Amino acid sequence: MDTSTVNEMIAVPPGQVTLSDRRTQRSWQVDLAPYRLGAFPVTQALYAQVTGARPSSAEGDRLPVEGVSWWDAVRFCNALSRHEGFAPAYLLHTDDEGVEGIEWNAAADGYRLPTEAEWEHACRAGTTGPRYGPLDDIAWYRGNSDERVHDVGGKQPNPWGLHDMLGNVWDWCWDVYDAEVYGTYRVLRGGGWFDEHWSCRASARRRSHPSYQVDDVGFRVARSVTP
Repeated sequence: MDTSTVNEMIAVPPGQVTLSDRRTQRSWQVDLAPYRLGAFPVTQALYAQVTGARPSSAEGDRLPVEGVSWWDAVRFCNALSRHEGFAPAYLLHTDDEGVEGIEWNAAADGYRLPTEAEWEHACRAGTTGPRYGPLDDIAWYRGNSDERVHDVGGKQPNPWGLHDMLGNVWDWCWDVYDAEVYGTYRVLRGGGWFDEHWSCRASARRRSHPSYQVDDVGFRVARSVTP
């Protein structure tokens, strides 16, 4: 079987996570219900199967899709939901001036982006340090990647079976980073193949405009656990 198009989802238990921002010196706690998260970043093969598009600069079915904006990622979530018979999580609309907007239907059973609290809770997987294992064992980063993206699943997973949570490609998250300062910029988590070790930490936060596309940013999908 060609596993590059398999969308394996891991059941993540409920819990509480403390998020922090180094720039503002702020920290806050978030309580989380159980949810499911992709075991791997979305691959190029899965993205092409669902959308018919291959936007990445590197080519390979098992490589994580990259060169995708936040808007591309949320559209993929809706397309994957329809493909698998689930209710899409997002309502997308465009106003008279061509400005896009989005609403999240939290009651929908379809695919979506993880919140950054869900992402960090899943990344840590019950561990308390900056990483869930030795960096060279768990992540592709500047120190070992030969400055290129790698197939998903090539490094050790975290204790909950999630691969590439650190390194390889950054993951888009649902959240707005700081609306007062950065407007619509969204959160990125996890670090990528071109990043130094200090960016590949469970707590590291990055931000970017939702239309931004670059070769070290991808995403993974989540689903809410519905009654």
